[in-house]
Amino acid sequence: MLGDDLASAGLGMTLLDVGPGRARLRMPVRDDMVNGHAIVHGGLVFTLADSAFAVACNSHGVVTVAAGADITFTAPGRLGDVLLAEARETDVFGRSGVTDVRVTRESDGALIAVFRGRSRSLGRPIPGVAQGVQQEGS
Repeated sequence: MLGDDLASAGLGMTLLDVGPGRARLRMPVRDDMVNGHAIVHGGLVFTLADSAFAVACNSHGVVTVAAGADITFTAPGRLGDVLLAEARETDVFGRSGVTDVRVTRESDGALIAVFRGRSRSLGRPIPGVAQGVQQEGS
């Protein structure tokens, strides 16, 4: 799924790890990602967390989409930082789920944001991926 995500690729995101109900992504902060306060734009932090959420939700091989999400910013990211987003599915009930994502700064582990996503499975398999099995790097 991430291989076809041109938005995430355009922001320089790379997949570090994926497994059932989890994912880790990385994104370097470029000069075109900082706002007028010289900190990374909150919408881009949200996008990184949302991409990690999407990979984790879809890691079971079933098409799953966002039903809602919220984010709490805890510290600023700055130009030159590398941000890491680690997503973990915490609850699944029927076709719905909850996934938490922590965004940290790679250099010192400082917490940048906490994201909680709510998902809904559409109940159909992702083409080319067996249900319940996630291919590494997908």
